[in-house]
Amino acid sequence: MVYNDNMQSSQQNNHTEDSRKLQSGNLILVGMMGSGKTTMGRALARHMEKAFVDSDEEIQKCTGVTIPHIFDIEGEAGFRQRESAVVSDLVGRDNMVLATGGGAVLAEQNRAMLQQNGIVIYLKASVHDLWQRTRHDRNRPLLQNVDPHAKLTELFQQRDPLYWQVADIVIQSGKQSAHALMLHLVDEIERFRKNNR
Repeated sequence: MVYNDNMQSSQQNNHTEDSRKLQSGNLILVGMMGSGKTTMGRALARHMEKAFVDSDEEIQKCTGVTIPHIFDIEGEAGFRQRESAVVSDLVGRDNMVLATGGGAVLAEQNRAMLQQNGIVIYLKASVHDLWQRTRHDRNRPLLQNVDPHAKLTELFQQRDPLYWQVADIVIQSGKQSAHALMLHLVDEIERFRKNNR
C-alpha cells in the first residue's frame, strides 16, 4: 500500500478542492482494464453503503450502443470525448464509488476532475495479470489486434505514470481475495481521511 504524497502536497494550497475531495464522500477507482475496478467498486460500494457507478456503463446507457461500436464508428478520439463528458457529469455527484475506464486519465481535464472530486485509488496489477484477465474479453477494442500482450504492455507504460499522478492511494490488486483486498482498502481510506482532515 502506498500513499501518494505529491498529490496531497500540491493540493494543500487549494482549500476548496481539498474540501470537495473529502466532503463529496466519493471514492474513484483508476487503473488498467482488467485491474478489478468494477469488482472492487461494487464490493466497496456495498460495504460502505454508497452508490456504485461504472463510467463505461454510463457511456453505453447515454449512447444506447456498446463501447466497441463507438470505437468502430467514432474511433478512439470520439470515444474519449464522450468519456470526458460523462466523467464531468458523474463527478458532480456525492457519496458514490466510481469505476473509471482505463483510459480516462489520458485527458488532463479528466485527471483534474478526478483529483478534485473524491479520494482516488489506483488499483495496480502486473501486465501478466491484466493479460490473463482480459485475453478472452471481446469488449476491449484496444486489445482486438494481433498481439494483445504487447498492446497491454504499451498501454501500461503510457498510463501507469498518469495513474500515479492522480492517485491518493495505490494498492496492488490480485494477490488476495477481492473481499480481503476490499477490507484492506477500507482501512487505508479511513487512514487517508484522518491524515487529511
